[in-house]
Amino acid sequence: MGLNQPWWIDLPKALLVINLVLAVFAYTTWLERKLLGRMQLRYGPNRAGPFGLLQPIADLVKLVRKESFFPGAAIDSLYLVAPLVAAFTALVTFAVIPWGPVWEIGDYHLTGWIADVPIALLLVFALGSLGIYGFIVGGWASESKYSLLGSMRTCAQMVSYEVSLALSVLGVVIMGQSLSLVDIATKQQETIWFAGPQFVGLAVFVIAGIAETNRAPFDLPEAESELVAGYHTEYSGMRWGLFQMAEYTNLITLAALMVTLFFGGFGGPGLPGPIWFLIKLAIALFVFIWIRATLPRLRYDQLMRFGWKILLPVATLNAVVTAVLVVAVD
Repeated sequence: MGLNQPWWIDLPKALLVINLVLAVFAYTTWLERKLLGRMQLRYGPNRAGPFGLLQPIADLVKLVRKESFFPGAAIDSLYLVAPLVAAFTALVTFAVIPWGPVWEIGDYHLTGWIADVPIALLLVFALGSLGIYGFIVGGWASESKYSLLGSMRTCAQMVSYEVSLALSVLGVVIMGQSLSLVDIATKQQETIWFAGPQFVGLAVFVIAGIAETNRAPFDLPEAESELVAGYHTEYSGMRWGLFQMAEYTNLITLAALMVTLFFGGFGGPGLPGPIWFLIKLAIALFVFIWIRATLPRLRYDQLMRFGWKILLPVATLNAVVTAVLVVAVD
């Protein structure tokens, strides 16, 4: 879009968005622990501050002060870089997600996104693929059998479900006639939310997205009962914290993508666009936490069989049917 927005507006906006994402990450951990506690008839965090609201800050202080040891046989450079790669790609992905409209301030335009890339959806999947390397290399470089098995599971699971995840949004791309997330969100505000006509794609997106973010019931790469903690078994302190940040940021990005692709993005009556976006994001995160509290973990053979024999054919069929219907209507 040809908007007059100089770099000195883009830079502080980017810093603001990054810090907001980090704040959402911190309090998503608090929200998850409180909701899981209530669903399991217990309180959850309630000591650090009123209602436990200072628990994320207490966790950060603990991680900063905790010793960051590593195995003597670990490959130093790769072991140290892996969590940074995972965290960086997770944060950068949020740059192309629109969270508000365009505001005119004098002769300038303030956009509700950092960058409107014509191929934003492809960029999201590309960054997600790069982020996988952080998890795989971290587990392999730890020189631990549990970490290695966890990284191998991560590789197989993410590669398998990434195909279905990409195909699940193909129907949205066909209906929105664009790969730009801004255009897709705007298109829904002009017509209808794509969650209606693309309900099959939405279901596939949610299932494949949960598998991509290693969330229960697809948390096989870090199954505590089998692999101790999976790929990050040998990590501690802030290195472990970076992996956790990457996982939760990927979850937030997944929820933001779902809101943008299927539920009209920042669109809504009465309230400002960013408020609507945060409300929808909170509902999406609540659903993901609810799923974790409800469903048991699958066996690994069930995980792979479901991804290749059920999810992939359904996603492919949904994309083909959408393409045929759109061509027929036009």
